[in-house]
Amino acid sequence: MTTSSPVPRPPDGHDRTAPAPPRPAAAATAPQVPSTPSRVGPAAAGEHPADPGRAGAPAAAGGSGGGPGGVPPRLVGVGVGPGDPELVTVKGVAALRAAGVVVVPVLDTGETGRAEATVRHYVDAARIVRVVFALNERTDRARREAAWDAAGARVAELLRVHGTVAFATIGDPNVYSTFTYLAQTVRALLPDTAVRTVPGITAMQDLAARSGAVLAEGTEPLTLVPVTAGAAVLKDALEGPGTVVAYKFGRLAGDVAAALRDTGRTEGAVWGSSLGLPAESIRPASELLDGPLPYLSTLIVPARRDGGRGAKL
Repeated sequence: MTTSSPVPRPPDGHDRTAPAPPRPAAAATAPQVPSTPSRVGPAAAGEHPADPGRAGAPAAAGGSGGGPGGVPPRLVGVGVGPGDPELVTVKGVAALRAAGVVVVPVLDTGETGRAEATVRHYVDAARIVRVVFALNERTDRARREAAWDAAGARVAELLRVHGTVAFATIGDPNVYSTFTYLAQTVRALLPDTAVRTVPGITAMQDLAARSGAVLAEGTEPLTLVPVTAGAAVLKDALEGPGTVVAYKFGRLAGDVAAALRDTGRTEGAVWGSSLGLPAESIRPASELLDGPLPYLSTLIVPARRDGGRGAKL
């Protein structure tokens, strides 16, 4: 297999030859953010103070909802980024801290997941509720549906008690997130639940920043493909224009490498896994291994750019 030197990383104000700054080890060392959302009080320009469903907004008085005191419950999906706790937004931290409890998804094997590890930097462990999800179940639909139902029932119970529940999801809650299915299940059980989301930084953004890969210029399209749909879907995208990003391709790394070779798009492509974590790996796509990689691996295949600066405008 052809190998090449590690992908150069662009200057970003940090000396890459110096030791990396230490990660925050506990809530006390985390970046300082308001303990309650800054939205309490007069709304900022362009916002709607009358909307009680906004993440972090104070609950409206009265009502006949399923939350405590008859107030409609509020479920907030909070994107906590791809793993680096420093990449959680200020608004995301405020929403986590404003909730009665924070739900984190875990596998039935019980290990601490990436979302939970991130949340623990900002929220006391006593306010974190671990709920089992069939996160990687793709073959046994009955088991997957049963897990979604059980998780939804547990979160509905928490909403009745606490009123506002935050659900922490890696990346962004509106991009291939378990939160979508949870919200649908909860609304079927508590129809008056207000569902809101707080955006998070995605793995493709983090990988682009760490590797120097530019995601899009000018009129270039940007295509995001989950390789769980099959390597053929990725190959179709690679035969088209623009930048292609592949998610969740670790188990099909060999097929992904073949698709890159077949479409002539190996050069300049980069893959990464465990971004922002001690096991982080960022390499040229020419170094893709035939064996499986971590499930949450990300691939960026930049668009072909031959016309010089601003050619795609």
